[in-house]
Amino acid sequence: MVAGILIALVATVGVALTQLPGVGAGALLHPGRRAMTGPTPAGCLDEMFEGAGVRLEGWRCRTMAPRRGTLVYLHGVADNRAGAAGVVQRFGVKGFDVVAYDSRAHGHSGGDACTYGFYEKRDVARVLDTLPQGPVVLVGTSLGAAVALLTAALEARVSAVVAAETFSDLRTVAAERAPFVIKVGSFGRALRLAERQGAFVVNDVSPVTAAPAITAPVFLAHGDADTDTPSAHSRRVFAALTSVKHLELVPGAGHNGALQPHVWDRIERWLDGVVPRPVPSFMVPAP
Repeated sequence: MVAGILIALVATVGVALTQLPGVGAGALLHPGRRAMTGPTPAGCLDEMFEGAGVRLEGWRCRTMAPRRGTLVYLHGVADNRAGAAGVVQRFGVKGFDVVAYDSRAHGHSGGDACTYGFYEKRDVARVLDTLPQGPVVLVGTSLGAAVALLTAALEARVSAVVAAETFSDLRTVAAERAPFVIKVGSFGRALRLAERQGAFVVNDVSPVTAAPAITAPVFLAHGDADTDTPSAHSRRVFAALTSVKHLELVPGAGHNGALQPHVWDRIERWLDGVVPRPVPSFMVPAP
């Protein structure tokens, strides 16, 4: 009887181990959708943006002040555009139109798989196609920060990037976050399976590799107590950047905690230095 129980246990464990790569790949590609529950912010209109093969549900918000440009907000993993409400309130009165949308495979947007920037940067480029002329600032948190950096490496239309709690490369952060049971013997297989199912290349999702190609100024923020995505990720990206750059390490802040009120104040002052304010029409010389 004991022998039979042991055989059954070994068989069960064996089946479980063979399923671990699938579990890991599924967790990576499908982080979960969080539905929008709050109202559309004042001054914003609901809009459907055409991404790279997906439809993206979002907001387009017009500034009531003299226009300085457009700020595009990119949210984190398993989140949605709701986090942009405070950004709309803060920057809408300071001359920035704000665009925010649910990333592919998030919120109410289309798409089945999250690829952490591989396709998401193409979605951003399609959204940029819809913007009026003028400076474009990408503001991203976590996943959105990585997408912002990957986009800026390819897009000359990006004037500045604010990236909070970015990862330096997908392979490293996935390894750090993977449960121990998946790390042992099946992590590599899980990534390969995710690549096949998501039709993307994990090694191409690397803000630290893309960083030298970024010409726009970059403001990085990261909590020094972040254990989900340690601040070493932003440090690596900062070291690789060759454009104007700033790294704000926030004492005691964990993941999603770096953008505190005083950090937003510093971001505003930093943007004042890299995104010029419009010249009042009465000061423009007559032709």
